[in-house]
Amino acid sequence: MPQSNFIDYVKIVCRSGKGGAGSRHFHRAKYVPKGGPDGGDGGRGGHVILRGNSHMWTLLPLKYRRHVFATNGERGSEGRSFGKDGHDEVIEVPCGTVVYDAETGEFLTEITHEGQEVKLLKGGKGGLGNWHFKSATNRTPRYAQPGEPGIEKTVILELKMLADVGLVGFPNAGKSTLLSSVSAARPKIADYPFTTMEPQLGIVPYRDNRSFVMADIPGIIEGASEGKGLGLRFLRHIERNAVLLFLVPADAKDIMKEYSILLGELEKFNPQLMDKQRILAISKSDMLDDELLAEMESTIPNDVEHVFISSVTGMGLAALKDMLWRAINDDRNKIDIAATPITHRPLDIAHRVKEEDEFIFENEDVPDDVDDNSDDEVLDDVDDYLWDEDLDIDDIK
Repeated sequence: MPQSNFIDYVKIVCRSGKGGAGSRHFHRAKYVPKGGPDGGDGGRGGHVILRGNSHMWTLLPLKYRRHVFATNGERGSEGRSFGKDGHDEVIEVPCGTVVYDAETGEFLTEITHEGQEVKLLKGGKGGLGNWHFKSATNRTPRYAQPGEPGIEKTVILELKMLADVGLVGFPNAGKSTLLSSVSAARPKIADYPFTTMEPQLGIVPYRDNRSFVMADIPGIIEGASEGKGLGLRFLRHIERNAVLLFLVPADAKDIMKEYSILLGELEKFNPQLMDKQRILAISKSDMLDDELLAEMESTIPNDVEHVFISSVTGMGLAALKDMLWRAINDDRNKIDIAATPITHRPLDIAHRVKEEDEFIFENEDVPDDVDDNSDDEVLDDVDDYLWDEDLDIDDIK
């Protein structure tokens, strides 16, 4: 079992069902010597569908469900009886889940709201029975269509948490302390780097019973966008935040230099993050007297929105909440995924989780449905009747 139940990256194998074969059957009855073709169509193969679930917060269920296989459609039978459709496999995922092709790293789709369904893999169509092919010149068609094959694909699911405010800072900048001070969240707090090993969410109460969500990610260090530290693995969680709150401690040697380093790492990770509104909070300001505070104030450019805070004494926290609330409700910062979708960068070697990417799939021997076509043979040698999206029955006749 993992040390944490928070899983935000999994790699799974999915397979849709293949379509059932059409039937090659001829009607037989005591007083109907030439009943004609009556072979039914095959059933559709099962789809693999993703569905958003707002009650889920982790991909943990998929950690132990590495293979998702939909069932095959059944073949048609006599009397124009259609085969049964295959069973669809529905994968429930948290809102904010992004899907990539595991082989190429290409972005495929994303789930952003409750109940949203995306057909990840389409099941194969069922084959047409021989009754479709009868005509005045071909009264006894002895062929039927085979079912379309299913699709198998290895995909990577990434969870990008939904929050209004994302905390960004170096290790020991006071991010977890701030989150515990302004919300009921209780993240681990200690005096050593990388205390936070996984993202944390907290609901920050505001005036008139209003609130907003704040997300804390592990500390970022210089070179995080290239794979150093823990920031790379969790930087994806701030891609969906409306506002970015940068935390730099007051005892830093150069506040603006650290702020610039953090900005540079975000830009290298995803340039689209530069379009988000940014607020700079100088934490641990209770250590400063009025003279040092004024001197430090003069070193910060006027175009950088900032505030001096102390999570221990509560200094500046009310002003910080006001700034965040105004920024969140600014029309320019409201995230409309339909109008301005996030540009998800492709997964390359540096952005993959090594232990998941090297996972070896021991494919279970799942036998495909065996179609017994001793009486209902499907067409093998006539290429004109293989599956074609533009197939027209009238043209066949």
